[in-house]
Amino acid sequence: MPRHLKELLKKDLTKKELEMMPTSFDLVGDILIFADFPKELIKKEKKIAKKVLDNLPQVKVVCKKAKQYSGTFRTPKLKILAGQKRKETTHTENNIRVLLDAEKVYFSPRLGHERERISKRVKKDESVLVMFSGCAVYPINIAKNTKAKEIIGIEINPIAHKYGLKNLTLNKTKNISLYKGDVNDILPKIRKKFDRVLMPLPKSAEEYLDIALKKLKKGGMLHFYDFLHENEFKDAEKKVKSACKKNKRSCRIISLVRCGQFGPAKFRVCLDAQIK
Repeated sequence: MPRHLKELLKKDLTKKELEMMPTSFDLVGDILIFADFPKELIKKEKKIAKKVLDNLPQVKVVCKKAKQYSGTFRTPKLKILAGQKRKETTHTENNIRVLLDAEKVYFSPRLGHERERISKRVKKDESVLVMFSGCAVYPINIAKNTKAKEIIGIEINPIAHKYGLKNLTLNKTKNISLYKGDVNDILPKIRKKFDRVLMPLPKSAEEYLDIALKKLKKGGMLHFYDFLHENEFKDAEKKVKSACKKNKRSCRIISLVRCGQFGPAKFRVCLDAQIK
């Protein structure tokens, strides 16, 4: 919460309530989403949301997560506290725009810098596979900011896939192909290998390491995402090395990057590895 809004709320909240004010929120397009809203402030949540609207002109909708990420598609349940009655918005980052419904599509604006980081590593004429491509934010970042030859995205959430197709048109991209369905069903039908494979799954990406490795060219790059405590970072490396051994491949670990914090000493990480 911006400091000046806390100042503005001094007349509406007690000192104790001000201390409980949520400090964590995401801004997806023009929708501000509070991650954790204390139950002690429920009676004043609409007043707080209205103050946000009045003082942050770029925000048109204020929501809170009524339920954290859950289900097959790892989507949140959002409650609108103030502003327009919609959950669809257009998010801008890294010279691209993506249309999405913040409640029906898994999307993290905090990964904007990570998507930029990956794009900077993509070389000219690369063939890139994005497993779990969502509303196509990774593929479009790569298409618009690199000279990749082609990008293929696979997404199981039909609503996210539908938004992905709309976003290809919105960004006028021509070197992206999107497939709807389970990675395990779709990938075997794509008879080719890739220079680079991204695995930005919100949870349990290790379950798909075998099929990812089968689709990587010799010397190709793997970007494996995981959620780990800072004392467990070595686990990401162990998972990739174990999968490589199982598939009779070897790997060279390039780096492990923190992509965001989601709890005390808990982080989303990306392990970059070259697969031989």
